[in-house]
Amino acid sequence: MKPLISILTPLATLALTACGLYTEAPRPVTEYDINEICQIDSLAPTIARLSWREMFPDPYLTAWIDSGLRANTDLRKAQLQVEQAEATLRASRLAFFPSVSVGADGTAGFNTTDKFTIGPSASWEVDIFGKQRNLKKGAEAAYYGSEAYAQAVRTQLIATIANSYYTLLMLDEQLDISERTIKTWDENLRTLQALKRAGRTNEAAVLQARANRMQVEGSAVTLRNQINEQENVMRSLLLNPAADLARGLLSEQEFPDSLSAGVPLSLLLNRPDVREAAYELQRCFYAINVSKAAFYPSLTLSGSAGWTTYEGTTVSNVSDWIASIAGSIAAPIFSKGTNEANLKIAQTNYEAASLDFQQTLLDAGIEVNNALSDWQTARERIALDKKQVVALKGAVNTTRLLMRNSTTNYLEVLTAQQRLLEAELSKTSDTYAAIQAIISLYHSLGGGTE
Repeated sequence: MKPLISILTPLATLALTACGLYTEAPRPVTEYDINEICQIDSLAPTIARLSWREMFPDPYLTAWIDSGLRANTDLRKAQLQVEQAEATLRASRLAFFPSVSVGADGTAGFNTTDKFTIGPSASWEVDIFGKQRNLKKGAEAAYYGSEAYAQAVRTQLIATIANSYYTLLMLDEQLDISERTIKTWDENLRTLQALKRAGRTNEAAVLQARANRMQVEGSAVTLRNQINEQENVMRSLLLNPAADLARGLLSEQEFPDSLSAGVPLSLLLNRPDVREAAYELQRCFYAINVSKAAFYPSLTLSGSAGWTTYEGTTVSNVSDWIASIAGSIAAPIFSKGTNEANLKIAQTNYEAASLDFQQTLLDAGIEVNNALSDWQTARERIALDKKQVVALKGAVNTTRLLMRNSTTNYLEVLTAQQRLLEAELSKTSDTYAAIQAIISLYHSLGGGTE
């Protein structure tokens, strides 16, 4: 026992001088005041705390998202990474316990006595300098980082499915507008042909109206193809080539009428990518501590117990029991610069992770601000679109009546009808842009709650 004490005494003294090798990772400090990018307000935090089911209550979309979350390969791979990180974390926690094994050996021969030895043995590396603790904390950071990555993939998938769904609703509405416009042009053609027979217009007016109708019909053909392509994209996301893509109407969708002008910094820290960057910064911090611990000695305690039997003896013979305990210390003297290089690499990795975290947080603030700006712009455009559509519908009805009952030029009818079509399509596009901005805001705030 005295030799062991003589080893532990100077080692304990050295441990006191190296107690700073294990410290908790500091909270990341940024050089940017995100509140300068996103002003604090009240309603966006409410959106950030909505689950995706509350944010997207459309039952058709809910079914699509559920299906995508079950089948998407990217999400399943991300979940496998979480399981791998969990296994690494479990192993790092078990590293604090001794390793135990059982050994047996025997000899037999013409010139030796038959001998058989069996017994358990154990060894334990004393974590004086925090190596195992830093490894464990690093594994915890990697595990939580993998969880944040999986959440980021999940949030991105939900946003992608929602965007695809609303893209289809927009294309459906634009196709409906085009088909209704084609019917209107058919009525215009019949009117112009009747006026031509009455001598009140000419063939040029009829041909111009027919050309406009064909132009709209060509747009409808293009829209049908775009719908088909978008449906194929959705089936790929859902990993179901035969998926039933029943859906609602764009006009039936409901979203908030007002949003905040910004969000507090604390909500940006809830974003999966920001959390992942923060955990990576923690992991790199603990990696520095592990590299520093490599410069200090390692102490290993080991022991064994068992018995030895010889030819003609039995286990009950007390003199045949054996036991031993030992302590060993190994200190690095010359490692060909490996330890110094590992420490330098760990330090540079930490600096790089710090820059990545700051950039991720800055990008998050800008992304939120852009989404809010896009939403506000789209809402303003929608208000103007509505007024324009009302005015142009009145113009179309008036010019058509005048064409039937007076000498109004047919070009006025064609122009009014074309401008109405453009205004209705523009209103649909701006409605879709507002929905996209809300989805982007929801995604940029971290995807809400589960």
